[in-house]
Amino acid sequence: MSSASPSSTASADSSSGYSLLRGPSAARLRKQNHILSCAEEVFARDGFEGASLEAIGAASGFSRHNLLYYYPSKEALYQAVLESLLDDWLVHMTDLSKDGDPRQQIREYIRAKFAFSRNRPFASQLFTKEMIAGAPFAGAAVRERIAPLLAANVAVFEYWATQGLIARVDFTHLMFTIWALTQGYVDQRTQFALLLGQSQLEPTDYLAAETLLVQMIAATLKVDLAG
Repeated sequence: MSSASPSSTASADSSSGYSLLRGPSAARLRKQNHILSCAEEVFARDGFEGASLEAIGAASGFSRHNLLYYYPSKEALYQAVLESLLDDWLVHMTDLSKDGDPRQQIREYIRAKFAFSRNRPFASQLFTKEMIAGAPFAGAAVRERIAPLLAANVAVFEYWATQGLIARVDFTHLMFTIWALTQGYVDQRTQFALLLGQSQLEPTDYLAAETLLVQMIAATLKVDLAG
């Protein structure tokens, strides 16, 4: 009986190991990202309970069976969408640094929050629905991922206040106010457009809201945020 040589065995093991360690292909990632994008819109519109894999399949062009190949359940797909939007949203929470210019950083922070809400409106709506429902899926992420970054940003504001660069206020609620206003212009965009006599909000409306929010925060912190 013949046996494989050590070199051939090593080669086979190496090949097998590479296969196991290799990440998903570019084509698979494109399909998953497409599914996540479509699912985000359906979940934002219908909520977790109201959304169905059939509706997500119709939006994405995948059959229910094919969706389950990539995500084993509606819950798994919903969790993946939540993780995607949180990953994107949390990127903007890591920008504040006590060593930087607070005026520039605060302006950029507000601008980034408006940009995120405008670029991913369905993500904003979906997260709002999740919070209104009591955060049944995202509660742990809020506590474990968002809370530490919020605390770090509040600490930066506290440092700036200690250095006399800004006025001291309740910085936690200051952050809540920024989040609420930047997100509100997406979640309530239909109402705001109707009240403005428009079919939708225009870029100039978002710019006006951003400018006003910067002025409000500047007055609150007693710092010049113009620029």
